[in-house]
Amino acid sequence: MRKQLLDRRHFLSQSQFGLAGIALTSLLHSQQLLAEGSIEYDPVHPFKSRPAQLTPRAKNCIVVFCAGAVSHVDFWEHKPELIKYHGKPLPGNERLISFQGENGALQKPLWQFNPCGESGKMLSSLVPHIGKCADDICFLHSVHTKSSTHGPAENLMSTGFNREGYPGIGAWVTYGLGTENQNLPAFVAIEDPRGTPQSGANNWTNGFLPAAFQGTPFSTTKPINHLSPPVEARPGSNRMSLDILNELNQSHQKRYKQDTSLAARISSYELAARMQLSVPDAIAVDREPDHVTSLYGANSKNQIKADFAKNCILARRLIERGVRFVQLFNGAYASGGKLNWDTHNSMPDLVPGHAEVLDQPVAGLIQDLKQRDLLKDTLVVCCTEFGRMPMFQLGNNGRDHNPEGFTIWLAGGGVKGGTSYGATDPFGYKATEHPLEIHDVHATILHLLGLDHERLTYYHNGLQRRLTDVHGHVIKDILA
Repeated sequence: MRKQLLDRRHFLSQSQFGLAGIALTSLLHSQQLLAEGSIEYDPVHPFKSRPAQLTPRAKNCIVVFCAGAVSHVDFWEHKPELIKYHGKPLPGNERLISFQGENGALQKPLWQFNPCGESGKMLSSLVPHIGKCADDICFLHSVHTKSSTHGPAENLMSTGFNREGYPGIGAWVTYGLGTENQNLPAFVAIEDPRGTPQSGANNWTNGFLPAAFQGTPFSTTKPINHLSPPVEARPGSNRMSLDILNELNQSHQKRYKQDTSLAARISSYELAARMQLSVPDAIAVDREPDHVTSLYGANSKNQIKADFAKNCILARRLIERGVRFVQLFNGAYASGGKLNWDTHNSMPDLVPGHAEVLDQPVAGLIQDLKQRDLLKDTLVVCCTEFGRMPMFQLGNNGRDHNPEGFTIWLAGGGVKGGTSYGATDPFGYKATEHPLEIHDVHATILHLLGLDHERLTYYHNGLQRRLTDVHGHVIKDILA
């Protein structure tokens, strides 16, 4: 059998198919339509900026997490029927049993709702400053969740799973994109001045992702842990020790190139050294001019509000300096609703204080980002772990946990401002119009940052894991 020889004419005729493939690949790449697998990153330089999978609408994200569960029917979702049927049983659920037991009659909002902005959005009179930002905000009124317990629900909101051991959304984002400032952490968690949330560091954990992607706790009320060298250490001797340690680390890393934990420790040490120079400037909120301090309410006589306002200023300063993801907590772990939004009792006494702490600082953050032309590139998310019931608990004046329907809102970063999406039933009990899972919210946040929630994966324990598990859809109707 004679071998088929490749002559010049045959070669040229066949090469057209290869050239067409190259052209098609180039075209698909320019439109970012090529399929991709897991993110490729350099363990030695884990925070190096990486290209987005999609065209990003936002570069950075700030999540304001209101720990304890904000009542959507008292703040964000106006329900005339709830006012009309005040004092009567919930139709169809006259003896509804929820987290802490039996519920009483329907309870109308405890505070008046007023139209806000050109959109006329009805919002509680307890948040007049946020009301002034209504035209920049998109409200998601039909979110529901899988847990009515604070810890697991916090986990779900932050990590996509109600169990521990899964990466926080900030870890996923920085794994996918890296950061633009190599002198500051890519992912920062700012604790509430009153303390940490119930799930604590699990909200900003790296989970099974490489250790480098764990969030770094910051605060304006206490120093960052393990950043400064010991007081007794002499500068010269410290430098010599660091040089020797660096040589040993590099030698060890050459032998164990695939040890991501080792690479993370080395990069963490190097970042800590750079942070000794960069952090003092980044956290210097006291250098802000008086008009900015007043905008946020950082000069308030209410010390908790003033400290939370400084945390909000810190979030803006970090975003300005290229930090990719900031998780900003409002409320700390406590029983009785005195330090967070978990108001099973005494709502009339406790909720106004929580609203005062939240309202002006968060509104100031949105307004400040906007006037600096940063809001268009920064996605601001205000969330909580679940909602609260449209009735009081039997025998007291507080609302029980409600996982069936609540509100999350977003501003800036490519969402349609002055809009509302979805709704609960006429009484605010259950999501009925365009119901949204937490996975849908996460998928949308990733999409706005230029990440495809189905392609942002990491191989762990035999599976290609992702933030949204096997669920989630981008909420396309809210995209600007």
